[in-house]
Amino acid sequence: MKLLILIVVATCTCFSASAADEPPARYIPLDPNDPTIDEWTETRDLAADKREPGLIEIQRYPGGYAYTGIPSFFNLPVALTPADLKAGKVDVAMMGAPLDTGSGMRGAAWGPRHFRIANNYLPWGSYSTEHLHTMVNWREDLVVVDYGDAAIDNLSGERSMKPVREIVRQIAATGAIPIIIGGDHSLEYPNVAGVADVHGKANVGVIHFDAHFDAGLFGNGHLITHGKPIRRLIEEGHVLGRNYIQVGLRGYWPGKDGFEWMREQGMRYHTMAEVEQDGWPAVMASVLKEAREGTKYLYISLDIDVLDPAYAPGTGTPEPGGLTSRELFPLIRGLCSDNHLVGFDLVEFNPLVDPGYITGLNAERAVRECLTGIAMNRRGLKSGYLSPLTKEDARQ
Repeated sequence: MKLLILIVVATCTCFSASAADEPPARYIPLDPNDPTIDEWTETRDLAADKREPGLIEIQRYPGGYAYTGIPSFFNLPVALTPADLKAGKVDVAMMGAPLDTGSGMRGAAWGPRHFRIANNYLPWGSYSTEHLHTMVNWREDLVVVDYGDAAIDNLSGERSMKPVREIVRQIAATGAIPIIIGGDHSLEYPNVAGVADVHGKANVGVIHFDAHFDAGLFGNGHLITHGKPIRRLIEEGHVLGRNYIQVGLRGYWPGKDGFEWMREQGMRYHTMAEVEQDGWPAVMASVLKEAREGTKYLYISLDIDVLDPAYAPGTGTPEPGGLTSRELFPLIRGLCSDNHLVGFDLVEFNPLVDPGYITGLNAERAVRECLTGIAMNRRGLKSGYLSPLTKEDARQ
């Protein structure tokens, strides 16, 4: 026993002396001598493939059922370079951004991979059919590809911002519309900034669907988290406050200070309290109208937790009292059909806490609604359009 006491005292004395001589660092910096420090951002030498630029068809057959084929977004062909996008005359390029270090809950990083297999019964390719409400099949009107995933440092949200922004910018610079599947909502910052890099600062308006306002001021010293992308985008001038519209706010955040900050920026917002008071049709009409004001270009950021947890339990910050999928889908479709859409992201889908594929199904369908809306825009069809075949009065 005496020996044990002596060892403990000696150890404590040594630690105390070291601490007094050299105070602990506030943070531990990266090791610039680590040969893997940037390895995660290095791509293969795609030129070594010695192929002509264009779309890479990875499926053996032209179409099939949901459970067949090699998983890609909607079983689409793949593109790997801007040259592929240009040669393939791509309209929409979908990309994954498997990041969840900006969130307090891990799991959203698995969102892109699970989204690629989220469709549980709809056929693809030549087997695909029209959207029942509109009789529009986006596969017939649009060239859409899977552009793979952006590089992500799975230990650092801050270091992941640049490569995500670069890939988004890459897509937008070819004239294609980037659709980003996340990942947590810190991604809205590099996504919107990447689009603004191409279309010009302050030239893009944003519709932000979320239970939370995500313009927080504090985050343990971090300048970017899943609760801060909006503040950073506005303060850096990528988007003007008056061109930012929020839909679905509820619960316990923001507080008074948050609402006052939004008003100071000129932001517009539609809370669930407004929906309860005025009804969803009135709020939906306001959002569609406001989206056409102020800017030529529109970006949509869809946090899946805007839906009630009954429809989207698979998310890190579920908030009861949200939208239904039947309310959300026509608004997404209408926004994508009525505006010059330059980007769309779906974030905060966490498949690790998603029972029964509920969230994955609604997330996948929300993106389908946007693609249908883009195809409608090409045909000159606007929000509210329904095919006469889908309405009973077509019989008369």
